[in-house]
Amino acid sequence: MFEALRALPADPILKLMVQCRNDPNPLKVDLGVGVYKNEQGHTPIMAAVREAEQKMLSSQTSKVYIGPAGSELFNHHIAGLLLGYDHPTIKDNRLVSAQTPGGCGALRVAAELINRSAPSATMWVSDPTWANHVPTFSAAGLTTATYPYYDNAAKEIRFDSMLATLEEAKEGDIVLLHGCCHNPCGADLNQQQWQTIADLLLRKNLIPFIDIAYQGLGDGLDEDAYGLRLLANQLPEMIIASSCSKNFGLYRERTGAVMVISASADASKVTASNLMNVIRSNYSMPPAHGASIVETILDDSSLTQMWKQELNDVCVRINDMRARLSQQIAATGCQTDFSFIPKQKGMFSFLGVTPEQVHQLRDDYSIYMVDSSRISIAGLNPHNIDYVAEAISSVVKA
Repeated sequence: MFEALRALPADPILKLMVQCRNDPNPLKVDLGVGVYKNEQGHTPIMAAVREAEQKMLSSQTSKVYIGPAGSELFNHHIAGLLLGYDHPTIKDNRLVSAQTPGGCGALRVAAELINRSAPSATMWVSDPTWANHVPTFSAAGLTTATYPYYDNAAKEIRFDSMLATLEEAKEGDIVLLHGCCHNPCGADLNQQQWQTIADLLLRKNLIPFIDIAYQGLGDGLDEDAYGLRLLANQLPEMIIASSCSKNFGLYRERTGAVMVISASADASKVTASNLMNVIRSNYSMPPAHGASIVETILDDSSLTQMWKQELNDVCVRINDMRARLSQQIAATGCQTDFSFIPKQKGMFSFLGVTPEQVHQLRDDYSIYMVDSSRISIAGLNPHNIDYVAEAISSVVKA
């Protein structure tokens, strides 16, 4: 049977990770992998996470299944974190939440729910978008289409083109929007643009699907949820996929959530039954460990405050690296303008260099990034930023 299979190319980011790991150059820099790193180039365990984990393990009395929806307390706190604890959709019983195996699990479960309820709907995704979006949706049987989002040459959002393309969407189509810290370009909608999008979605009866994996890494927890909350306030239906990998540093624990807002409490009950059925047929029950850590933090005011301070420190460090990279490149005398970098949000940015220049950075300087020139800002630190700035300036000038 398996003789019929054909080998598939390696994921480009995972391939880069292996190449960088095997590179003997002591000056090598990994700007490809999308995980947070501190100034020592290490991805640490947050102090709040470590303390919550110890607290959770000391009080745990069972390893019994937690059910398809996962932990009720986790779902309560994640909904509160994203929407606000007093949001009308929660009070009106229009929201159903389920803990998932990471943000990827949330995306896949939501995609299968969409295919079950509206198989003819098109999923509109931004150009560019996270590399795993289209494969995940396509594997669930959805038809995808793209809308223009980022102009790599002008270093700005193509908002008018985005609106014009979404005018072509048909009633009932799904529009995937990055809640904050757009991956891969780092360019986020402003508040006025979010309102314009809300008006278009409502007028055309399109369903927003918010993927929010970086809440707290842009402008702050509440600020980063602005667009999501605006749409939840103004539209009758909505889908949300969230992840705790980045803002809690729980990458390997695979902790996420899917949420669906329905037009009424009665409709929400039907949605919930189908969502649980989709989950049951996929992975049956989500893992408990990561969610237990998150709920322990968010259910304890002192741990919550500790976590918020640590998350703020992460945000400040990333923003500092953005500013310093732009400044250091300019200080080399480079005539190419990189002042757009500090204006973007979150862990990622497009440098706007060519694939050939990306390869030159890798081959001549052991600086690793994907061919699109997307870099993980968190891969920069005070020890390598001058080296990276000089290398970028050199290949751009060449």
